[in-house]
Order: sequence, then structure tokens, then C-alpha cells
Amino acid sequence: MANKFAIVTGASTGIGFELASIAAENGYDLLVVADEPLIDAAAQDFKQHGVEVIAVEADLSTLQGVDTLLAAADGRQVDLLCANAGRGLGHAFLDQEVSDWRRVIDTNITGTLYLLQHVLKAMVARDNGKVLITGSIAGFIPGSFQAVYNGSKAFIDSFADAIRNEIKDSEGVTITTLMPGPVETEFFDRADMLDTNVGSSDSKSDPADVARDGWDALMKGEAHIVSGWKNKVQAAVAHVTPAAILAEQHRKMAEPGSADEG
Repeated sequence: MANKFAIVTGASTGIGFELASIAAENGYDLLVVADEPLIDAAAQDFKQHGVEVIAVEADLSTLQGVDTLLAAADGRQVDLLCANAGRGLGHAFLDQEVSDWRRVIDTNITGTLYLLQHVLKAMVARDNGKVLITGSIAGFIPGSFQAVYNGSKAFIDSFADAIRNEIKDSEGVTITTLMPGPVETEFFDRADMLDTNVGSSDSKSDPADVARDGWDALMKGEAHIVSGWKNKVQAAVAHVTPAAILAEQHRKMAEPGSADEG
């Protein structure tokens, strides 16, 4: 058993898998979670680094799922939390099922906040710990045809800034927000967005690069990291561009069928 313990959510694939791999390489025992059986196979990869790994399949869109994750920690001190689990949803909002958009909100916001509140209380009490929250530059952009997802990331980006200020007297606890752009993961398939311009693009970021950017910022205790220079430019432009123009630009990326037009 290592003397360092990390929880990584959404760790079966993509950015979460890469973050868990880096944590294992750096000697952290792991508690990894995802809402699919693939998390067990991922755990075997992490164990190759000689650390203890607990894998949990749980639906983090529910409080019960988060409770299952927390119970698996068995009271162990959490030194590092990568709150990475997230869910996307494409198509027009009026065409979406209530159960589908609620699951996006409950995964990206409700489950994430419930987990953060539990873990941060203990970190602040001992004045020691590191948290990485996966936000997105999508939070800066009105997401036409991806409205609920972008809105959820706007919430997370803002929430992280607020909580960072609330706990600023706990100098031993850091909260870092990782804000990537489009990443080459299963996200767009699961969000039913493979027929969109952004979903079919071959210019998406490598999840390993995004995870490394996030990890390096986390270890330095930085507040934010926008991964990738193109995304840094896009984030900067979004702050000075009218919302109506941003929404129209996003429409061209995310409207169903836009892949054929691109």
C-alpha cells in the first residue's frame, strides 16, 4: 500500500484513464470509477505500475452511486481527487428526452458537487489535498445543439472559481480546473454527435496530452489550465465575442448533419 491515495472518476477511457495512469506512475494507490464494466479492464492497466487499485462500477449521476464510490474508499484519506466524470448530449434541446438531459446535469453537476463536498470537507479540515475538476472551454460558449452540456460546464467552471475563493484560507488545499476543447474520446459517440462537424473532426486533442497538462497544473497548484494553444485562443476570443455570434459559430460545429457540410 502506497502512502498516497487518489480517486479518479470517469477513469475507464479518455482523459480520466490517462489521469489515473499518471497518478499510478507517480505512486498513488487508486480508487477508480466509471459507469461501465470497462473500468475493471482499465484497473489492470493501472496495477502494472505496482500500486493498489480498487475499481468501482457506479452511476455518478445518482447520489447512491457517489455513496458507493465513497464507501469503497473505506475511510482512507483522499490526497488527490480528479473529478473527471462527465456526460455529453447532442441535438436540439426541444428534441431531447427529459431523462437524457437530466442525466447530463446529474452527472456533470449534481454528482460532481456531492463528491466534491464530501472530499473537500476532509481536505480543508486537515489543510492538505489536491483537486482537479474537469471543466471545459465549452463553458465559455453558448452551445447550440449541445446546450445542456455547455451550460453544465459553465456551471462547473464558475463553481470551481467560487469554491476556490471560499477555501482560500486553507492554503494546503488546491483546486485546479482543467478546461480542454474537443478531445479524441468516446464522448462524441456517446453524445450522438458523430454526424457533426466537431464530432467528425480529426483535429481534436489527444486525451494523453490533455491529462498531462491537467496533471502538471494540478501539481503546481494552479487555478486553471486551458489545454492546447488553439483552445487558449478560442477561450480568449470567447470572452470578448457577443453571445449571439458564439452561439451561431457553435451551431456550425454541433448541428446534426454539419459533418457533411464541413
